[in-house]
Amino acid sequence: MPRRPRENSRGGTKRRLAEREELNSSRDQARAYQTAGANRRHPYGGRILCACEMGATEQMASTAEILESVLTQPPAAPHGIAYNYLVPNIRGLDSLVKIFQAKGAQNPSGYPTPPASPSPEQSAGRNARVEVHSGNSTEVSLFAAATETFSQKNTNCSIAESLERCKPIMELAKQHNIRVRGYVSVALGCPYEGPDVDPHKVAEITATLLEMGCDEVSVADTTGMGTAPRTRKLLDTLKEAGILNEDLALHFHDTYGMALVNTVFGLEHGVRIFDSSVGGLGGCPYSKGATGNVATEDLLHLLHSLGCETGVDLPKMAEIGQWITAQLGRQNDSRAGKATLSRMKDA
Repeated sequence: MPRRPRENSRGGTKRRLAEREELNSSRDQARAYQTAGANRRHPYGGRILCACEMGATEQMASTAEILESVLTQPPAAPHGIAYNYLVPNIRGLDSLVKIFQAKGAQNPSGYPTPPASPSPEQSAGRNARVEVHSGNSTEVSLFAAATETFSQKNTNCSIAESLERCKPIMELAKQHNIRVRGYVSVALGCPYEGPDVDPHKVAEITATLLEMGCDEVSVADTTGMGTAPRTRKLLDTLKEAGILNEDLALHFHDTYGMALVNTVFGLEHGVRIFDSSVGGLGGCPYSKGATGNVATEDLLHLLHSLGCETGVDLPKMAEIGQWITAQLGRQNDSRAGKATLSRMKDA
């Protein structure tokens, strides 16, 4: 394959928000540290999705605290880390920019060079010595939906209105040289309008986000309804619309166990960026029964089995998946992660 696949490691923020679970700043900072250590290479190692809407809800009240900790004491990692912040409205981006300015960053696209800080492993005396890389970067994500009903339920506005709301976010991000990632939700199935989402509508919204200035658009099977034939049809439609693979990411939830199958179709089509969630955490509060993204560990196992280089340490990621699911009192939904841990115990 001409380009290495890249996975974006998430932590199931939407599901936790839906269930009104408060974020724990020390726990989430530790997760950022651990995930950074598992990513051996950037940009092919992966991103860390750090936060949802900046301080807009009670559950996200510690977001600013987590960000400030990461800025002043960044995770120890051999290569730079790209941090992705969800900012569904201009208030969220305003908050992000103010925190960067308060911490002395010249611009939010890159961090000031801070003193090296120990990783949690070092603090615990595990001798996991790595060098801090100063080339960390920041990007923000914004959202649109592929169906009118989901847009109204999720953002209380039409698709057209949601795209208009994206414009000031885009403008402010570009002023501060922040990379922007767009998402098109329910691209392969809507909890209100069913599985047959118009692929031409998805392509139209994707093209609009790119024309606005998004550096990349993640086309999301938010409900996990996507099947192999409809995934292939959507990818063909995106190509016919002139959308390049290098501008795309794919985001598959694993509700019906089809995420890895759809990933293979994406790989064969030429897409090289895939979203995932450690331990399979996540979900969609507006789609009853929807599970999280494909587990990062399962995605890594698939990619490695196909001979792809990801730059991500699967055993370390399996340990992180086991740790965070235990912290949240959740089931670890990664089959590859649990099998990897079992094999490590027997070794």
